[in-house]
Amino acid sequence: MDNKKGMIGEFLEFLNEYKVVALAIAFIVGVAATALIKSLVDNVIMPIITPFIPGGAWQTATFSIGPIVIGWGAFLGQIINFVIIAFVVFFVAKKVLKEEKVGKK
Repeated sequence: MDNKKGMIGEFLEFLNEYKVVALAIAFIVGVAATALIKSLVDNVIMPIITPFIPGGAWQTATFSIGPIVIGWGAFLGQIINFVIIAFVVFFVAKKVLKEEKVGKK
């Protein structure tokens, strides 16, 4: 019995030391934020851009060079999605790192 309690204690120490629960929460929030940002790009930003895309359907917008067809519409959506996510991560990281610097002084 003592061995099991020791193993459970080690496991709880591992969870605490490596902040596994906080990491799991951050991952879940990140997935939810990604879905929200993808929806923003797909349903708000890209419909505004759509009138400027030949054919009007940004998701299926393509560029043909002979037999080669490049699907640039979906790629453009992913670029915008990435830029928004990168900006949010930058903003959060800057805020967190600033607070860490203030806390160290």
